[in-house]
Amino acid sequence: MSDLIDSPAEGENAPEFSVTEISSALKRTIEGAFGRVRVRGEVGRTMLARSGHLYFDVKDDRSVIAAVSWKGQVSRLSVMPEEGMEVIVTGKLTTFGSQSKYQLNVDDVTVAGEGALMAMLEKRKKLLAAEGLFDQSRKAPLPYLPEVIGVVTSPSGAVIRDILHRLRDRFPRKVLIWPVAVQGDQCAPQVARAIEGFNKLSVGGAMPRPDLLIVARGGGSIEDLWGFNEEIVARAAAASDIPLISAVGHETDTTLIDFVSDRRAPTPTAAAEMAVPVRLDLMGWVDEQGARLTRAMGDGVTRRGQRLQDVARALPRADSLLQTPSQRLDHIANRLPQALIAGVQTRKVALSQSSGSLRASTLTRMIDTKRQALGRRADRLSAATLVRENLRRRDKLEALSRRLSDTGQRQVRTLSDKLEHLERMRTTLGYQATLDRGYAVVWGDNKVVTDSVSAKKASEIEIQFADKRIKLGGKSPVKKPAKPQDKPDQGSLF
Repeated sequence: MSDLIDSPAEGENAPEFSVTEISSALKRTIEGAFGRVRVRGEVGRTMLARSGHLYFDVKDDRSVIAAVSWKGQVSRLSVMPEEGMEVIVTGKLTTFGSQSKYQLNVDDVTVAGEGALMAMLEKRKKLLAAEGLFDQSRKAPLPYLPEVIGVVTSPSGAVIRDILHRLRDRFPRKVLIWPVAVQGDQCAPQVARAIEGFNKLSVGGAMPRPDLLIVARGGGSIEDLWGFNEEIVARAAAASDIPLISAVGHETDTTLIDFVSDRRAPTPTAAAEMAVPVRLDLMGWVDEQGARLTRAMGDGVTRRGQRLQDVARALPRADSLLQTPSQRLDHIANRLPQALIAGVQTRKVALSQSSGSLRASTLTRMIDTKRQALGRRADRLSAATLVRENLRRRDKLEALSRRLSDTGQRQVRTLSDKLEHLERMRTTLGYQATLDRGYAVVWGDNKVVTDSVSAKKASEIEIQFADKRIKLGGKSPVKKPAKPQDKPDQGSLF
C-alpha cells in the first residue's frame, strides 16, 4: 500500500485515488499480513442464506469479527456453528469492499473443549425433550423373535463380529448390514440415511425389510461419539417405524440416540442378547411345556374315566327301566279295539242328527235369500248406472286433457322464448354483427386469413363485407428469368 500513499513533494497537492484503488490496496495489505489464521471465540448471530452461504459472528467480551463460509465450505464443516457455542475457527482474513469491513472466510470449525460440547449436547437434549421425542409412550416394543435384523455399523470393526457371534450362539437369524462411518464428518449423515433406508424397504420385496434395527459402535471419547449426538441422527431414530436398539459406546457413554431409541443396550453384545432369546433355553422351555401338557392330558383322561365308572354304578339296569313301559303298552293294546268301536258309534249318531236338520224348507229359504241378494246386485248394474259412470269418467278425462294441453303450451312458449334469446345472443356474438359495424373478413383459399404470411401464400383472396364477398385475386405467378440471348458474332479485324 506504500506505493499508493507516498508523501507528495513539498508544495504539491496530495495524490488522488479512486475508492476501488484504496479498497484493493487494503485487501492486499490485510491478506498479505495475516493470511490463514485460527481464532477462538463465542458464536454470535448466525444466518444461513438462500444461496447456501453461512454468515455468523465470532466474538469475545470486547470485540466482534464477521465470518462467512461459502456454500461449498459449509458442506465440509465438521461442526455447524450455533449461537452461544465456543469454537475455534480457521480461515483466511479478507475484506469486503462493498461495505468497508473486514471478515474471516472460515473453512473449518471445531468446538473449543469438552465443556462446550456438553453445553451444546444439553441444549439439544432440552430441544428434543420439549418436542416429546423422549416420551416412553412413543417407544415400540421389540419383537420376540425377529426374522431379519438390520445392523447399522462399520463393517470392518470388532462390533459387527461380536454381534454376529452372539446371534449365532443364541439364535441364528438373517442379518442385513448397512455399512457407515462411525466417527468423523460423514458419520451423522450416513447413519441417518441408513435408518431411513431400512424403513423405506417394502415388505415382501427383493430385499427383506428388517423386523429390528441395531445401531452399534464401540467405545470412545465424546468427540469420537459426537456423530450420534447430531440432531439428524436423533430425529431419524425417532421417526423409525422399525423398533430400534441403540448400542453406542460402553455402558458409561450416553448419546442422544440412546434417548430416542426404543431400547438402549450398554454394549453391542448386549444389543444382540436383547434382540433374540437363547435357542437352547427356548427349546428346553418348549419341551417342558410339552411334558406338562402330556401329563395334564393323561391326568384329565384318568379322572374322567374314574368319574364315568362312578356314575355308571349309580345307573339302574336297562331291563328294569323297560318293565313298566312294557306293561303300560300291553294294557293300552287291550283297550284299543273297544275304543275304536265306541268312536264309530258316536260319530254315526252325530251324522244322523245332522241329516235330520237339512229339510226341504230350510233349503228353500236359503235359495230365496241368495236370489234376493242377486237381484239387488243386478239392479246396481243397470244401463243408467253405467251411463252415469261413463259420463263422470269422460268429464274427468276431458279435464285431464285440458290440463295437459295447457302445460304443453306453456312448455312450448318457454322453450320458444329461450330459443329466441339464444338466437339473439348468437347474432350478437357472431362475426356478422361485427361486419355490420364496418369490419371485413379476409378469406384466402376458403380459409380465414389472419396474417400477412398466409395472405401471400394464398392463390385467391376474397374480402367479405356485410352484404357480399369481393374477389381481389392472389399472388402473381413467378416469372422465369429470360434466357440471355447470344451476342451476334461480329467477326475479327485480323
